Amino acid sequence: MRMIQRALISVTDKTGVLDFAKELAGLGVEILSTGGTAKALTAGGIKVVEVAEFTGFPEMLDGRVKTLHPKIHAGILFRRDVKDHVAQMVKHHLAPIDLVCVNLYAFEAAVAKPEVTLEEAIENIDIGGPTLLRAAAKNYTSVTVVVDPADYPKIIQEMKELNGETRPATRLELARKVFTLTHQYDGAISRYLARL
Repeated sequence: MRMIQRALISVTDKTGVLDFAKELAGLGVEILSTGGTAKALTAGGIKVVEVAEFTGFPEMLDGRVKTLHPKIHAGILFRRDVKDHVAQMVKHHLAPIDLVCVNLYAFEAAVAKPEVTLEEAIENIDIGGPTLLRAAAKNYTSVTVVVDPADYPKIIQEMKELNGETRPATRLELARKVFTLTHQYDGAISRYLARL
């Protein structure tokens, strides 16, 4: 692992995210973000690079496509210990993303409303969020992935103690949280669709 230099933050639950991002920025981490999260961080005085600026490709299809781009996923998924991966990153002018902080659209809360329509339910199925989380969790040996605001202080503390890094055991623990969350999330969607 090396020092965390770039983080992607895109959260529905903004609890504590401003303080987390401030701490990251104070440690020299570049912040990438999207939509409402980018606006909230910017309003809080944090310098943010919009994902559309980073990728050179605009958000489109009413926000359905924001982070689904090779510049994002290569930055997360490349193996830092595989020379060919590193060479491909250099060849294609791609930059690493070392921390991914994402939580998902509140699908269960949306479908719990008695008046929810099928169209509203479908629009509350998060695609980019689970994709980012699964990519980061898959590459947990190099990427710190965060889904729970309760983990923000621990991550900042470790980064301060370890010169901008996190512990391998912490990254594994956080990756497990991701796969538990995405499993539960997909289960909720499956159960809802089964009722139709």
